[in-house]
Amino acid sequence: MLNYIILLAGFVLLIGGADYLVKGASSIAKKLNVSDLIIGLTIVSIGTSAPELAVNILASFDGSAGMAIGNVVGSNLFNFLVI
Repeated sequence: MLNYIILLAGFVLLIGGADYLVKGASSIAKKLNVSDLIIGLTIVSIGTSAPELAVNILASFDGSAGMAIGNVVGSNLFNFLVI
């Protein structure tokens, strides 16, 4: 039961963090007089890829190759089908 609560809390924090990331990146774009597209291609893309990189590194060190491969395949599949 605790695992489900932690998972739900993680989703809530992820959504909140994504909101801050987009607002912050948009603010940076306005201050630097750069288009949102350029900021999206740089800062936002790094911010969205960092958690996947962290999961893959930790899974590799833990010897969980299946978790690392599943993360890459699942993420790409989700992006392809949903986005």
